[in-house]
Amino acid sequence: MSADTTPGDGSDPTATSARAAPSGDIGTVSFQSVRAVAKKDFQDSIRSWLFLFLSVFFFSILVFPTVLLWYLGGDAPTAEATTAGLVGTVHEVTRLVIPVIALVLGWKAIAGERETGSLKVLLSLPHSRTDVLLGKFVGRSAVLSLSLFVGFFLAAFVVAILFGGFDLADYVGLFAVSVLYGLAYTSIAIGLSSLTRSTTIAGALAFGVFVLFYVVWETMLVAVDTLVQLDYLPGVEYTVTGPGGDQIALERPHDIAFLFHSFDPGVAYRSVLSFVTSVAEQDPGVVQSMEEAFGGSVPLFLQDWFAIVVLLFWIVVPLAVAIYWFQWVDL
Repeated sequence: MSADTTPGDGSDPTATSARAAPSGDIGTVSFQSVRAVAKKDFQDSIRSWLFLFLSVFFFSILVFPTVLLWYLGGDAPTAEATTAGLVGTVHEVTRLVIPVIALVLGWKAIAGERETGSLKVLLSLPHSRTDVLLGKFVGRSAVLSLSLFVGFFLAAFVVAILFGGFDLADYVGLFAVSVLYGLAYTSIAIGLSSLTRSTTIAGALAFGVFVLFYVVWETMLVAVDTLVQLDYLPGVEYTVTGPGGDQIALERPHDIAFLFHSFDPGVAYRSVLSFVTSVAEQDPGVVQSMEEAFGGSVPLFLQDWFAIVVLLFWIVVPLAVAIYWFQWVDL
């Protein structure tokens, strides 16, 4: 008997449980089925006001800083320098709004259909639970990515007109990294949505994740560093050369604290932008201080390219955990 169907008489409690198929079915994926679920999910969103709103919103957060930089910059900055300034300004906004939008897009994806019972109807078609999860992820990701593309594409004309051209590599880099960042939070949102049949709980979990990453995780390293300086936590001692040539002893948090901090998706977003665009996240003085703190070279997990691995981690792992978990939940 299929794990997604139940007999009508309800005589056998073990048979009537709407639990998943054996674990061997977890890896079974029908790409045609995933495509069908994703296509329907995408078309439903495109037909709604949400897609238009997102496109206009992303267009606005690009155009407003462009006009501001153009108005304040005068004749001094070149098109390339102004584009770098635009990327540096816009990414602070997108770092906040993309997670919010991705979580809003995804928190009802599974929980909403479980709550209304429509998920059982969907699973009565030749779709496995894995197909549904992947299809929902692809569909919601496509909505977010396409709205980003439309907003960026239309804003490119305004940027080019006001700046007299723009640095294509930086502009495309901002778009590509923003999409990657959005995919990470969409995966997290779909994963959270699969944990419960209540949209209220799913919404609370999404809000909790946003607070965790944007508030708690962001300030964790500062808090640990403060505790180290106050001698409440053990740290790592190192020396730097002072202005007069004297050696000054300092103390920093343990490497684990920095590794933990680097797995914040928002931190990874900034680091990847620094890696793929000309917008440097850290000036040479800060880089030198980091090298001194770590004995001459910055650790692997603090290098900008490693942030790509972090974003891929947040795309793959939440979705993989959700796929495994969703096989065993009652619908």
